[in-house]
Amino acid sequence: MEATNNSRPKIVLSRARKKRIERSHPWVYKTEIDKVIGEPAPGDLVDILTEKEKYAATGYYNPASQITVRVVSYERDVQMDKDYFVRCFTDCLSHRERFLGEATAYRLVYGEADFLPGLIVDRFDDVLVVQILTLGMDMRREMIVEALVEVMQPRGIYERSDVPIREREGLEQVTGVLYGECPRHVQVRENELTIEVDIVAGQKTGYFFDQRENRAAIAPLMTGWGKRSGIKLQEVESEQGTSLLPVNANGKIVTFPWWDGATVLECFSHTGSFTLHACKYGAKKVTCLDISEHAIESAKRNVALNGFTDRVEFVVADAFAYLRAQVRGQQERSDRAQASEGKKQDTSKPLTAGGGRTWDVVILDPPAFAKTRGAVAGATRGYKDINLQGMKLVNEGGYLVTASCSYHMRPELFMEAILDAAHDAGKVLRLIEWRAAGHDHPQIAGVDEGHYLKFAVFEVRTKGK
Repeated sequence: MEATNNSRPKIVLSRARKKRIERSHPWVYKTEIDKVIGEPAPGDLVDILTEKEKYAATGYYNPASQITVRVVSYERDVQMDKDYFVRCFTDCLSHRERFLGEATAYRLVYGEADFLPGLIVDRFDDVLVVQILTLGMDMRREMIVEALVEVMQPRGIYERSDVPIREREGLEQVTGVLYGECPRHVQVRENELTIEVDIVAGQKTGYFFDQRENRAAIAPLMTGWGKRSGIKLQEVESEQGTSLLPVNANGKIVTFPWWDGATVLECFSHTGSFTLHACKYGAKKVTCLDISEHAIESAKRNVALNGFTDRVEFVVADAFAYLRAQVRGQQERSDRAQASEGKKQDTSKPLTAGGGRTWDVVILDPPAFAKTRGAVAGATRGYKDINLQGMKLVNEGGYLVTASCSYHMRPELFMEAILDAAHDAGKVLRLIEWRAAGHDHPQIAGVDEGHYLKFAVFEVRTKGK
């Protein structure tokens, strides 16, 4: 039984701290606590008082964590019982239904941004995947499961609390069925596409919902490329009458249905989500690349499920190495071309690098390069390198689609790395889109940690052309 607000333990914040709690930041660090009034047990609710001992918020307590208190409410009388979770989950569902309509696959609970710090719940139609990150939530897992069952009536609930951050809370990593029936592979719909998700062995909870709207944003990039090949629509007469048909430079009718589509490279493909959207929106040919054979097998199944197999090629490779090989091959081919124009070049030797391919659209959606503040310098080099190689492989006037999910890689640093890459590559970039996470990943204003995802679309032009 939790303590009432009168008898509830309290923490008093230090005078020298930054006034973050007053600005709705949900974390209290150990170094910000001046004193503890009462004897709260790990996981207990405590009232948070300012240095003047004025009530500010209520949160759960864990003295073993550097983030000692996490805010759950700004009302004194809150109790984290089953009814509390039912109310919270009902609010979460209402938000998703308002902004995502009839979708049945999304992030249902997004931790602090849904006033449930340390709890992630992803919905895959009638199966829920739960990730419990903190002691305060772990102690209440039975109530969480009971409330989810009442609000969502799922077929099953599976836990994917196999993340190292739990160890900072004094918890072990755990996975397994929490309720009902949980098949390993589930199929969901996103932007009218069918996607199979491995909830047991897939990354994180199996799928990355935060890029839903961003994946749809690539639609304008996928068509309008036929004219580069001399193809244009014109009226053609036949026995059936006059029709508007694609005709090439030689006057022949083009029968390939995707004649106007882009050539696309997706790196770090995971389940192939950008590949699927590229095909849906009219891409001519997509190269789907990931270093993980498991990821590529997942992507292959998803491509087949949607009938796109004839337009997709799959590559299992390290993205950095693959891109560099294509750039080297491109340079060798350029040198050979210059040799044919009278410049000295030994053309008797075979091309060593191979590759040399380019694409109309290159998509880079890597995992987080900077998981700590200390990793930012190395991550900056990584983001510069991957974008440098990527933009070199974009056909003139094509598009670079690039993202970073590293919170510590702040937006201005990410843009700086891209601009440094453009300078070294001799490219001019025109920003077309700058986006963040989708509607199922809301952000509390003033909480920078929620602003982790950066997604950009650039048109790529070569200086001097």
